[in-house]
Amino acid sequence: MFYFIKPPRILKKIYPDCIWDMPADEKIIYLSFDDGPHPKATPFVLDELKKHDAKATFFCIGKNVAKHTGIYHRIVDEGHQIGNHTFNHLNGWKTNDLLYLKDVSAAREYIDSDLFRPPYGKISKWQIRQLTRTFKMRIVMWSLLSADFDVKVSPEACLNNVIFNAKPGNIIVFHDSEKAWNKLEYVLPKALVYFAEQGYRFGKIN
Repeated sequence: MFYFIKPPRILKKIYPDCIWDMPADEKIIYLSFDDGPHPKATPFVLDELKKHDAKATFFCIGKNVAKHTGIYHRIVDEGHQIGNHTFNHLNGWKTNDLLYLKDVSAAREYIDSDLFRPPYGKISKWQIRQLTRTFKMRIVMWSLLSADFDVKVSPEACLNNVIFNAKPGNIIVFHDSEKAWNKLEYVLPKALVYFAEQGYRFGKIN
């Protein structure tokens, strides 16, 4: 599995209509969580965020929202931002364009947000154009991957990916999912403490 912890500049030039960072004139970072809600991981994340009065953005899968509606409402009720992550976690490069848009639309029945993050970060120019112009959505990518989804990456390496690379205004990706759980449980509390001690705030994408 090949991926960049930090997206190269060429990707940002290829996809200029996507959000890669947030403006920052202070020490603030934007934690984001993909693939939930999950019955174990998401409540854990919410509990840890609450300890630091931290806000975050959750890019939810529609079918998971349908299964775990109560957890989804807790995310909203506790003041976090939500975003659309398709209904079935589709790879835009491998999915028919119209089917992809239909899947995003299905997720919108459960997720009331104009924010969208493509699963795997894989989306075509045509899909971006339709989502931004027709659906009036904003496509959010990221500044930094924790790599919590990678089974070959240790929890310690995952933590180092975050604390040694994050800068003000960065959008950082974690996953509140079964696959990432063993790393998330280790990394998130330590990352929150570390950045809080460094004087950072944790914001949501608005």
